Amino acid sequence: MPAPQTYTLITAHHCDGVATLTLNNPQRRNAIGPRMANELLYALDDALVDDGVRSIVLTGAGNTFCAGGDLSQLSGSAEKVALAPKGDYADLLLALVGSGKPVIARVNGHAMGGGLGLVAACHFAIAATNAKLGTPEINVGLFPMMIMAVLRRHMSTRALTRMMLFGEHYPAPQAVALGLLNAAVETSALDAAVREICAHIQSKSAVAVRLGLQAMAAQHDLALEQALPLLKQRLGACLATEDAREGLSAFLEKRQPHWTGR
Repeated sequence: MPAPQTYTLITAHHCDGVATLTLNNPQRRNAIGPRMANELLYALDDALVDDGVRSIVLTGAGNTFCAGGDLSQLSGSAEKVALAPKGDYADLLLALVGSGKPVIARVNGHAMGGGLGLVAACHFAIAATNAKLGTPEINVGLFPMMIMAVLRRHMSTRALTRMMLFGEHYPAPQAVALGLLNAAVETSALDAAVREICAHIQSKSAVAVRLGLQAMAAQHDLALEQALPLLKQRLGACLATEDAREGLSAFLEKRQPHWTGR
């Protein structure tokens, strides 16, 4: 396990196979800027190389998930980055989408703009029913350019166009219907819903999950003629694992498999 980093705008906690990364700047409603994005990249890398971590949960401190981009920084204010630069917000979205371990957005409150981009880049997203999600950038003369790339993976073009051009905020149950969330639950049930997803993942082969998620990310924007050969190759890699042999043997022998993650 890597030595823990020192963070100022997030916290990272590993327990029982779950790495919980918390946006921790509630005074600014967890608005994300260069330092927070950089710290999240470090924490995500640490979780990915830790064999004890099976799932990654992304959430916010206080009553807000993430209010969006820190507009004070967008307007030109400098921010000192304590850790050596690893990447920016675009790199963070790419890292979340391409993660070989499932990332679950625990949306404990409003997720706007860049915060909604984080939600859309995760593999799962569960929100409290009182949370609202939206893209308000148009209201300050901006446009949700980068997050458009991850939002279009979940929403229809018409629904996405309306949200971005109108700057609308959607209650969590409506965001489920739009494809932005897996589910909306009462705040008191949020942790249990996230734990249920983590428990499902914990029961599966770690290597199969990793290879599957990486293949899913790699083929997403490919034409069918390119995707199928790539996935055929990835299937071969999956079949060559110890866990695949164990899983097939367990199925034939009518017993529970014993996963090794290899």
